[in-house]
Amino acid sequence: MMLTRNTLYGVGLATMSLCVVGLTGCDNKVKDENAMLLRENDALRSQLTQRNDALTSAEKERLAADARASDAERRLTEVESAPPSIMAVDVVNAGNTPFIDENITVNTTAEGLNMTIPGDVLFDSGKASLKSGAKKTLDKMIAAIKKDYSGNKLRVTGFTDDDPIKKSGFKSNYHLGFDRAWSVREYCTSNGLDGADIALASYGPQDPKATKAASRRVEVLVIR
Repeated sequence: MMLTRNTLYGVGLATMSLCVVGLTGCDNKVKDENAMLLRENDALRSQLTQRNDALTSAEKERLAADARASDAERRLTEVESAPPSIMAVDVVNAGNTPFIDENITVNTTAEGLNMTIPGDVLFDSGKASLKSGAKKTLDKMIAAIKKDYSGNKLRVTGFTDDDPIKKSGFKSNYHLGFDRAWSVREYCTSNGLDGADIALASYGPQDPKATKAASRRVEVLVIR
């Protein structure tokens, strides 16, 4: 059978049409994939912006906390030099520290009621995700806040030891301390506390305690 020139021409056109359809389909698939990647990239950028804004806000809060601490120290000095009758009232109030949980150390400070929770109770080494067992301790703390300190402002502060960050993926101990404070705040807000009343701060390895284990901690301050 002989193929005429017209027949060959028709076959060529059909082949070209199939190629064009195929290329169009591939082009649409690539466009869809690019659009999906752009959406994912925008979402990641938004998350990064929120985290950076939170860190900036935490740094401002830390500076404000330093100022409040300085003022509190000044006022404490004034109280210590006050007449005995005033001192007696303050001593009684300072000793009024409720028991909340065996894992929580409660102290009354010039700023308010400070609750310290060991980091090893809350987190695995180098991690910022709460242990499942930590939630029982936090539940008791949240219940106490709702019962006796409803409406008070809170400040959640993360502290770490001074071991350099190596494998955890955090840029520094300050970032680790902040993310741990963030996790505690998120658990509190998901269990009925108002996030607008909870400030965040991270001191990282600053303000160490006698041991590394004691230095790793989260402090929740109920502000007077």
